[in-house]
Amino acid sequence: MKATAKPGKAVSQTFRLDDLMQMAREEGRIVAEDAARRLGVTVQTIRRDLLTLSERGKLTRVHGGAVLPSGTANIGYDDRRALYAAEKAAIAEACAAAIPENAAIFMNIGTTMEAVAARLLGHKNLVVVTNNINVANILVANPGCEIVVAGGQLRRADGGLVGPLANRIVEQFKFDLAVIGCSAIDGDGDLLDFDMMEVGVSQTAIRRARKTVLVADHSKFARTAPARIASLADIATFFTDQPLAAPLAERCREWGTDVVVSGGRQVAASG
Repeated sequence: MKATAKPGKAVSQTFRLDDLMQMAREEGRIVAEDAARRLGVTVQTIRRDLLTLSERGKLTRVHGGAVLPSGTANIGYDDRRALYAAEKAAIAEACAAAIPENAAIFMNIGTTMEAVAARLLGHKNLVVVTNNINVANILVANPGCEIVVAGGQLRRADGGLVGPLANRIVEQFKFDLAVIGCSAIDGDGDLLDFDMMEVGVSQTAIRRARKTVLVADHSKFARTAPARIASLADIATFFTDQPLAAPLAERCREWGTDVVVSGGRQVAASG
């Protein structure tokens, strides 16, 4: 989101509130001084706007700005699909290039996973097990792909299938590779999500896979979620779009987690 005001011309409050919400969705938080500069208004004006949005339940005020009240609820799926589309495409391209043909893989829920699926249409002799209806619909166009949909409780918001039935189906397989996404990554390297039933399916897939890879863009580091899926220590390769902070990059090196940044390798696993 690159909203900026023309010199000497402030944005009206209605447009400012929309712009501030877009900033929050894309970047995870709003820094009042930065938002004031970008929108051509005073910091005091932005603080009043953030108070308005907080009173409406749209944002949560924090020191220096505000964040989405997303500790227990995710951003809408259509909004997520529109965010960082180019970055997700680069991540998906790198991930798909690393997926061999003649393999059995698991793919979970998420908009980045849809991007990966679109780049597997030329792969041959794949068996893909997924709890993501959107991924299954994309892969239908690949005649060289056998698709197994893990039946379960349908989450209408994003086409996800979750719950005990999905778990039981996933448990019947041994995957060469589990490709997973997440909603947030904290500073300790824990992978987080919002739905406990979705987390359960992803954890089952990780246990049933010889190797697990993660696809997630940089915005996941600015967000939080309540349920833990796994750690980056459990991941063989992490495909992302920006370099990790130095402390986490060092931990990935110690864990042997390979980090691939938009096709360029940042951290090579030891050994």
